[in-house]
Amino acid sequence: MVLLKKYEFQPDYRNIVMAANNQWAPRLPLYEHAVGAKVIFETVGTRPFDKMFSKDMAESRQGFREYWDFWRQMGYDTASMEFCLCGVLVGGGALGEHKDGCIKNRADFERYPWKDIPRLYFEAYAPYIRNFAEACPPGMRAIGGVGNGLFETVQDLVGYMDLCYIKGDDEELFEDIFKAMGDVQYRIWERFMEEFSDVFCVLRFGDDLGFNTMTLISTDDIRKNIIPQYRRITDKVHAMGKPFLLHSCGNLFAVFDELIDGAKIDAKHSNEDGIAHFSTWVERYGDRIGNFGGIDTDVLCRYPETYIKDYILDCLDKVQERGGIAFSSGNSIPDYVPAEGYLAMIDTIRAWRQDHRL
Repeated sequence: MVLLKKYEFQPDYRNIVMAANNQWAPRLPLYEHAVGAKVIFETVGTRPFDKMFSKDMAESRQGFREYWDFWRQMGYDTASMEFCLCGVLVGGGALGEHKDGCIKNRADFERYPWKDIPRLYFEAYAPYIRNFAEACPPGMRAIGGVGNGLFETVQDLVGYMDLCYIKGDDEELFEDIFKAMGDVQYRIWERFMEEFSDVFCVLRFGDDLGFNTMTLISTDDIRKNIIPQYRRITDKVHAMGKPFLLHSCGNLFAVFDELIDGAKIDAKHSNEDGIAHFSTWVERYGDRIGNFGGIDTDVLCRYPETYIKDYILDCLDKVQERGGIAFSSGNSIPDYVPAEGYLAMIDTIRAWRQDHRL
């Protein structure tokens, strides 16, 4: 286990709500889209993922307590948690498991059990969402919600390549798939917000729309088939008085105005230096939305602590007090990130914001 520095810390989720609402917070909030099980074990010595979704509810509750405690020990005001829709999609797996897509034509689309998916979602996750909420420590809340956005869930049923073929062969079917999945997403989010949103201070899904040079489907298709469906969900989130964060990788500059003005996102996460340094996103959009991110995940993997510290301090100098900022890796902390690199980021931020060392 890597030596973890101890700090005096009282979490206050209001800091990250301010950041999501594009206000500079009194204490710069740390944020992370996800942290891998290996990294958690190497930093705090627990394995919450082994327990959280156990059929033994006592074990599940203990796992969620350990999960929350990891985020608190690291100096976060929130824990990140999504209950992912792809996990219950009948015939899914084309995205996450590289299976063959189950919808290839109009007949497949018509026989698909669209109306069953919301029921399957809550049957699978409702007990665990309750356990997660009950384990929330004082001063903390969660960022997350219904995991997997529209584009990811469509891909999980169809497959990216077959989706492109359908676009060329049957434009009407292409649009109908997005509409049907949009209806499924909205029905799940509607119930989720009514029953489970209290523990969440910022709602979020991940939906990777691009790669390093452009979007994965045409910008016109994103504007027509994705953004209006996003708007249904963000309207529901806003009606409950909460901000919405979009996590989306890739070069999205061509559709970013529409994501802000059309989809009405409040904040955005994900950046990599191969597309643009975090400060570029802040310079372009910091007067309109909160920006979550910071250090390219590759830097945490490849460089020593001194370089990581200098990188972060330079980044903070460029973005300080320029709207709402929450600092994190540009993507996430998967298990291939060395714990030493991750802790170098954490310790640099905590020293910069003057957390008291014990």
